[in-house]
Amino acid sequence: MNKPARDRLFNGKIARSPWITLAILSCVGLMAMFADTMVLPAIPDLIRDFRITYNASSWILASFLITGAVMTPIAGRLSDMYGKKKMLLIIVGIYTIGISVAAISTNFSILIIARIMQGVGASMFAISFSIIREKFDPEKLAVAQGIFSSMFSAGAVIGVAIGGTIINNFGWHATFLLVIPIAVVLFAAITRFIHLDTDKATRISDKNTEFCCRFIHVRRDILLSESSSTTTTEYADSNISSIDKNRSTIDLMGAITLSITVVSFLVALQFIQTVSASDSSNVLIVIGFGAAAIIALSFFIIIERKANSPLIDFKLLINKILLPANIINMIVGITALMVVYQTVPILIRSPQPLGFGGNALSIANVQLPYMVVSLVVSIASGFIVSKFGNQRPTVFGIIISIAGFLSMFVFHSTEILITINLAIIATGLSLTQIGSINIILVNTPKQSNGVSLGMTTLLYLIGTSVGPVLAGVFMQANQTLLPLIGSFPAPQSYNLIFLTAAIMSVLSIILVGAMTGRKAKPEIVMR
Repeated sequence: MNKPARDRLFNGKIARSPWITLAILSCVGLMAMFADTMVLPAIPDLIRDFRITYNASSWILASFLITGAVMTPIAGRLSDMYGKKKMLLIIVGIYTIGISVAAISTNFSILIIARIMQGVGASMFAISFSIIREKFDPEKLAVAQGIFSSMFSAGAVIGVAIGGTIINNFGWHATFLLVIPIAVVLFAAITRFIHLDTDKATRISDKNTEFCCRFIHVRRDILLSESSSTTTTEYADSNISSIDKNRSTIDLMGAITLSITVVSFLVALQFIQTVSASDSSNVLIVIGFGAAAIIALSFFIIIERKANSPLIDFKLLINKILLPANIINMIVGITALMVVYQTVPILIRSPQPLGFGGNALSIANVQLPYMVVSLVVSIASGFIVSKFGNQRPTVFGIIISIAGFLSMFVFHSTEILITINLAIIATGLSLTQIGSINIILVNTPKQSNGVSLGMTTLLYLIGTSVGPVLAGVFMQANQTLLPLIGSFPAPQSYNLIFLTAAIMSVLSIILVGAMTGRKAKPEIVMR
C-alpha cells in the first residue's frame, strides 16, 4: 500500500474512532437509564411480592442512588490511576452481575444487594464523559456531549414506554432479564472498539510525566493569569509538587463516612414517624442512627478539609452563589424522585377508592409525558441558556414547578389530571436544573470546573436518595385498611407529599433571590 493510501486509511480510522466510541458509550447510557426506569412500574409488585413496607420500598431507589453518588468520584479517580477503559469494563461488569442477581432475587435483601451493585455501575457515566472529552476535538466536543446527555432522557422514555408492557405481561423479573444480553454485547463492544492512548500514558517514566504536567500547568496558568494574583511559576510548582500524590490518592475514608452519614440519616428519618410513648425501641433507633449521622458527618468534614482530592471541596461549596445553586439542584432531585418515581406508581396501582386500581401499563402511560418533556427540554437546553441566560430559566422553571406541584396537590383525582400535572412539573424541573447547573459552571473558577461539577453531581444524587425515603415516610405514616385486601396509603399521604414538594420549590425561589446581585470571586482554589 502506497503512502497516500496508508494516510487516507489512517486518517479515516482516526475520524471514525471518536464517533464509534460515542455510539457505544451512548448505548451504555441508554441501556442503564431504560433499565432503571423500567423498574418504576414494578415498585407496587415488589412491595406485594416481598411483603415489605412503603418505607422499605424506598430503598429500591435509594440504595442505587446512594451507591452511585459515593462511587462516582471514586471511579473517576481510579480511572485516572489505572486507565479509563479498564475501569469502565470493570464497572460495566459489576453492573451486569447486579442486573443478573436482581433478575433471580428471591427476597428483598438480595434485591437490595443487586441494586447496590447496579449503583456501582452508575459511576460509568462520569468515566464515559471523560472518555468522550478525550476522544473529541474541542470544536466537536459540545455536539458529542449533547448527544451523550440526551441518551439519559431517551433511555428514560424507552424504559417507561416498554417497562409497563413487559411487567404487565411477563412480570418484573423480565425487566432485568432483558438487559443482561444487552449489557454483555456492550461489554464486548467496549473491549473491541474503544481504544484510548491515555491508558498507555500511565506507564511512561516519572521524568516525562513531570515534564508534561509542568508544561500543561504553566500553559493553563498563563490563560488564568488575568484573574489570579498567584504567579505562574508558584502555581505550577505547587501543582507539580502534589501531582503524584493526587494521582494515587482516593478519598476512601471520605466515601465511607459520607455513606454512613447519608444512610444513618435516612434510617432515622424512616423511623421518626413510628416514635410513640408505647414503643421505646423506635425512639432508641432514631436517637442511635441520628447520632451516628452527626458523628459521621463531623468526621467527613474533618477528612474532606485535609484530603488532597476531596469528594466535596468546602471552599467551593460555601461560595455565596455556588451553595444556593447546588441546593436548588438537590431540591430538583428530591422532588422528582419523591413525586414522580416513588409516589405516582403506588398511587396508580393502589386499589380504589385509595388509588386507581391500575396496572403496570397504566403507570407507564401516566409517566411517559413526564419523560418525553424532560427529553425535549434537555435537547433544547443549549438554545435556552444561550438565548435567555441561566438565571431566567431557573426562575421560570421554579415558578412552573411550584404551579405543577400545587396543581397536583389540588387535582389528582384522575389519571389524565396526573399526566398533565407531571408534564408541567417536568418542564419546571428541567428548566430549573439546566439553569442552576449553568450558574454553577459559569461562576466556578475555571481551574476548578471538574471538581465543582463532580461535587454538584454528588450532591444531586444524595438529594435523589432522600426523595424516595421521604415519600415512603409519608405513605407509611398515613394508611387506611381495606377489608380483605390490606393497608394502603391514605389520600392525605399523597396530599402531604405534593404539598411538601411545592414548599421545597418555594424555598428554591428564596435561594435564587439570595444569589441575585452576587458574583463569585474568580480566585484559584488551592490545596
